[in-house]
Parts: sequence; C-alpha cells; structure tokens
Amino acid sequence: MIMVLVGRIGRTHGIRGEVTVEPRTDDPATRFGAGAQLHTDPEAAGPLTVAGMRWHGGRLLVRFTGVPDRTAAERLRGVRLLANVDPRERPDDPEEFYDHQLVGLRAVTVDGAPVGEIAEVVHLPGQELLAVRGADDREILVPFVAQIVPEVDLAGRRVVIDPPGGLLDARDTGGTQP
Repeated sequence: MIMVLVGRIGRTHGIRGEVTVEPRTDDPATRFGAGAQLHTDPEAAGPLTVAGMRWHGGRLLVRFTGVPDRTAAERLRGVRLLANVDPRERPDDPEEFYDHQLVGLRAVTVDGAPVGEIAEVVHLPGQELLAVRGADDREILVPFVAQIVPEVDLAGRRVVIDPPGGLLDARDTGGTQP
C-alpha cells in the first residue's frame, strides 16, 4: 500500500465542525464516505475518520470524528488528506494519475529532446504543476495541462512536454539557475 493525496482541507463551514475539502480523487463518495480513515500531512493533524460528507453549492463538505465545532475545524485548514491505495490501482479516468505514477518519469519534448525527470507533483488550489529536475539540477515547473503535457506514457516511463516559449529557458522558469 502507498499513500496518495485525496484532498486538501479548506475553510470551515458553519459552527458544527464541517470543513470544505478540495477533492483530489476520482471517487469522493468512497474516499470521504462515513467511516473512511485518512492520514494527514502534517502527520500530527491525524489520522482523521470521516463522520459524514455532503455536497453543498458544488463544494464538498466533510465532518470528522472528534472535530465538534468551528474552532477545532479551523485548526485543520490547509491539511492534506491521504489514503492508502494498492500501488497497481489506477484512477477510473484515463486522463488522471496518482502522484506516485508520475514521479520518476522522464520528461522529453515533442521532438524527443530530454528535459529531465519528474521529481514531484505540486498541488496548488485549482492547478497542478510537474516539478521537473533538469540534467543541470535546476527545477522547471511545468503546468500539468493537456496543451503543455499532451502525452503521459506510463508503460514507456515518460511524459511528453510541448513547452510554450520561455518555459524551458532558465531565465523564465522560476527555478534555480546553475
């Protein structure tokens, strides 16, 4: 079993300990169903057991056992929620991937030129980035969108990047320069 990111806790909702959760899973009903056990990052915040979940205005609201009120819920803001999954498990959507499936893949351009290796998947609200470690050890942050990453080949252990101008230029990456 390995740990995968399934959500991130956001703001509190109401006074009874509910929190908004930004789901990072293709199956929120299972991952956040009553009784589900979730590990946390930071580890000291958990583990957490789901007491209940519901959708409200397009947002996922979750209550956790032992989190009785708004004050207790506010302490969970920003906590990343993790679940144990079998390493062979794949998301139902073929366009989605678990972080562990991507980390370690070679990154190449559409022309086949090597870019580096995926070191991490960075999750920001509403956006995911692939942190690619280049041969010169600099980090290149690549937006993980179909226009820029048109192909993920798990069997071939590579991702294809079609970079817009300047993305791979050290001056424009936001990464470190040698």
